[in-house]
Amino acid sequence: MTGSVFAPAAVLLCCSLAVTPAFAQAKSGSPDKSKTPDKAAPTTAAPAAPAKYVAPVKGRATIEYIQATPKVDQKTKEIITVIKVKNTSPGSIALFKIDEYWYDKSKPPKVITGDTERWTKPFNPGETIELTMKSPWKPDLYMNQYQFSHANGDIQPKRVKQFGEQEPAADAKKTTAAKKAKKK
Repeated sequence: MTGSVFAPAAVLLCCSLAVTPAFAQAKSGSPDKSKTPDKAAPTTAAPAAPAKYVAPVKGRATIEYIQATPKVDQKTKEIITVIKVKNTSPGSIALFKIDEYWYDKSKPPKVITGDTERWTKPFNPGETIELTMKSPWKPDLYMNQYQFSHANGDIQPKRVKQFGEQEPAADAKKTTAAKKAKKK
């Protein structure tokens, strides 16, 4: 009976003796001045401020996207498409998703392959992200199509050549309206 009383005490004593050297600190000695330069330590840049919370868009969100030409990787037998997307909505986009579908030449076209990429972090207004779509390559691929969506509704995409450009038709309408205003 006395053995069962002393066993936990013995285990506690052994554990404390084994752990004590692990928490011991190294002796602090004077550093060798020949090895340390007289210069001040390099300063590191302050970390970026965390992004502020922006309420997510409910319903239709708007984006602009730039699509690179799809390329076939012969090693992996995949079609790789890189898409850059910019959020032009007033709020963040929650759980942004792109679905890519590849069709064949048949009438009507049939979906042969595709890929889905998700952006799980909040996609803030004005932020630009880059997503890489990888679809298995098949010899009878003809055309592709994208479907954009998010957790709280649908997305109105606009394909552009570079971010921030205006539609030529809208510029033409503004120009003709300005000319008519000047004539009056």
